[in-house]
Amino acid sequence: MSSLLWFVAILALIPVALWLLKRTPAGGAGSGTLMKHVAVLPLSASQRIVTVEVGAGEERRWLVLGVTPSSITTLHSMAPVEGAAAPAAPAGPAFAGLLAKLNQAKGQNDAP
Repeated sequence: MSSLLWFVAILALIPVALWLLKRTPAGGAGSGTLMKHVAVLPLSASQRIVTVEVGAGEERRWLVLGVTPSSITTLHSMAPVEGAAAPAAPAGPAFAGLLAKLNQAKGQNDAP
């Protein structure tokens, strides 16, 4: 019975150890990373343009990369844009608003 309890305890500790490792600097979760994702522009299902920030301090650069399943190509390199805003939301109504309108219209059509 004792060996069965040890077996269950070890099986329970595996996910806990993996979770802790994922959140520690040794597992790659360090706060001082030298690479940061800035933006992505999908061109097709398998092609996209990715902007990443590499380096730290005065050595920081933004790289604009063309990414395909078979290669990654540097398209442009530039100084980081300070205060770059997040991409603007699409001009059209949000999905939640459209869904609410459809639900209201469906409710009015179903009423006797």
